[in-house]
Amino acid sequence: MRPSNGRQPSPDQRENPRPSHEGASSGRPRSTWTRLAIMFPVLLAVMVVTAPVNHAASASPATALPVGAGTAVLALCCYVGLVRWLERRSATELALAEAAPGLGRGALLGFGAFTTTILLIAALGGYHVTGWGSFDGLLITLGLMSCVAVVEELLFRGVLFRLLEEKLGTWASIGCSGLVFGVVHVLNPDFTLWGALAIAVEAGFMLGAAYAATRSLWLPIGLHLAWNVSLAGIYGTGVGGTDVGTGSLIAGTMSGSDALFGGSSGPEASPLAVLLCSVLTVTFLVLAKRRGRLHRRGEVPTTTH
Repeated sequence: MRPSNGRQPSPDQRENPRPSHEGASSGRPRSTWTRLAIMFPVLLAVMVVTAPVNHAASASPATALPVGAGTAVLALCCYVGLVRWLERRSATELALAEAAPGLGRGALLGFGAFTTTILLIAALGGYHVTGWGSFDGLLITLGLMSCVAVVEELLFRGVLFRLLEEKLGTWASIGCSGLVFGVVHVLNPDFTLWGALAIAVEAGFMLGAAYAATRSLWLPIGLHLAWNVSLAGIYGTGVGGTDVGTGSLIAGTMSGSDALFGGSSGPEASPLAVLLCSVLTVTFLVLAKRRGRLHRRGEVPTTTH
């Protein structure tokens, strides 16, 4: 017989962690749209506020690293607090036990994916190493990107993807959140509409699929961070149409076909990057399907009664 006390999570609940009322504080959780209307603007404000703070601290690693890490932790605390307040649950998608393995696997994937991309571009004559940069430049970029990766994953995967999935299902949520993620990058200097679409497909869809497969934010955070640090802090190519990569471990330049190598939007807008990341997206989706984590519209339980 099945236990009737309901205290032990079922195998499906362990595979698909969802907001639970067990042990939650009393009170009615907010509706999906109410939570989205509150959480998205709040996390967006966190992103807007932390950006100049981190930029101001980017003069040296001694300031960039602690400020980047500190603002990332504050963003995480803000997200956890919002989840407790609005959803009456613990943020299981940020379980501390999964932090180290999730960040580690994500970092390996992010570094490997971009390194493969830049090697392909270099083999075709689009990227040239001109010398060594500086280790300080790498550390400064690591500090800057620590907060960027955390806040963007909380905003676009932790809030937008996760809440839209409750109403639209997994597939539509990946598409919608990915497109919004790409559109936001149009605001970056020198970024093109094609660059925004490329970001939506290669990063927005891939990171949404990574969350769907793991139901944890740690792997997407690690993947996002390592990809950005590789772009700007190791190979010096800049991130999303910006010139962040001027301080990097390796000094390099991009040249050649804009259509093939990304032009002003950088290597992220290269079809090579889109194809490579699409392979990862499909891999994550296959894993999600095998684990029973792809949901149709109406199949995802919400936190409302």
